[in-house]
Amino acid sequence: GGSKGRRGRGRGKERRKKKEEEEEKEEEEEKQEKRNKEENRKEEKEEEKEEEEEKEEEEEKEEEEEEEEKEEEKEEERRK
Repeated sequence: GGSKGRRGRGRGKERRKKKEEEEEKEEEEEKQEKRNKEENRKEEKEEEKEEEEEKEEEEEKEEEEEEEEKEEEKEEERRK
């Protein structure tokens, strides 16, 4: 009955191989997920930056308009 034992051991190797392959797959998937998360984070940051810049531009426009209004008021005062 020596051959049986050998066969059993061989199967164990196969099983171990499968397990390792599955673990590697899982690791790859986890890495991929991490990468995706980082990409998403980068994109979100980019979007936030753009929004901030737009806000700043709006505020600058408003300030310029206020300045112009003040200038116009001054000129009207002078006319009187």
